[in-house]
Amino acid sequence: MSRKKFPFYPGCTLKTKAENFERSGLAVTRALNLELIEPERWNCCGTVFSLTDDDLIHHVAPIRDLIRIEEMNKNGIVDESRVVVFCSMCYNTLKRANLRVKENDEDLEKINNLMYREDDYKKSIEVIHLMQLLQEIGFDKIKEKVKKPLTNLNVAPYYGCMLLRPKEVGIDDPEDPVIQDELIMAMGANPIDYPYKKVCCGSYQTVHEKEAVAGLTYDILTNAQNEGADVVITSCPLCAFNLDNRQKEVKKTHPEFREMPILYFTQLMAIAFDLDEKTYGFDLNYIDPKPILKSKNLL
Repeated sequence: MSRKKFPFYPGCTLKTKAENFERSGLAVTRALNLELIEPERWNCCGTVFSLTDDDLIHHVAPIRDLIRIEEMNKNGIVDESRVVVFCSMCYNTLKRANLRVKENDEDLEKINNLMYREDDYKKSIEVIHLMQLLQEIGFDKIKEKVKKPLTNLNVAPYYGCMLLRPKEVGIDDPEDPVIQDELIMAMGANPIDYPYKKVCCGSYQTVHEKEAVAGLTYDILTNAQNEGADVVITSCPLCAFNLDNRQKEVKKTHPEFREMPILYFTQLMAIAFDLDEKTYGFDLNYIDPKPILKSKNLL
């Protein structure tokens, strides 16, 4: 059976620090009989959505990316007008920019006029997160793909900000999200509920306030550990950096802190699907997840 072809926006970090996210995510979607195809000439989405009403220039980058997706549809490269995004920040930026121009013809006209060498954006694209696509496929179907159930592994979902807020772009209830819990259960693992799963990781404060971010990391991870979590999963490369790499700063102020692996949800899926270990990408995880996974007989 041929694979359904979706346009796929990777974003910048998936090509560098978060290559393990892309590697595992593409492997998992292939296992689900999906083919994700990236545009030939995509650009950075701008990373964050501008909150200034008259700051249209910051919306040029995401709209240009959506023009690329329209071109893929026009040329018959993909079967879907929905573009799949892995990174939470890219998803949030693309989704909000798309909503803005769909709801404001004047803004869209100005952006199209600015990009006079491009085809006009015709508002035909929908932006979805990979997690939403998995939910659409059905977690019962994903469960059928599991060859190595993650039995006895306690997994804490971390949503952060960009998957849930603002409400109009959130993929789940911003106060009580469960979509990651459903995925965790489909993989045979135990989801851990803890109040810090929606707390901001500090985002870009990590550049000049890394001690403050380390404090947030300590609070989030110790809270998850106190509830029995073995690992934390996320879908945001910046959250992954703050929760993973900043543990070295946590250890400086809290020597008793117990280090904890931070994984992309697609890495756990690749394990559960029993895919080639090369797709796991553990070489790019700061805290090595292999010891805890081996202790659970998952590697």
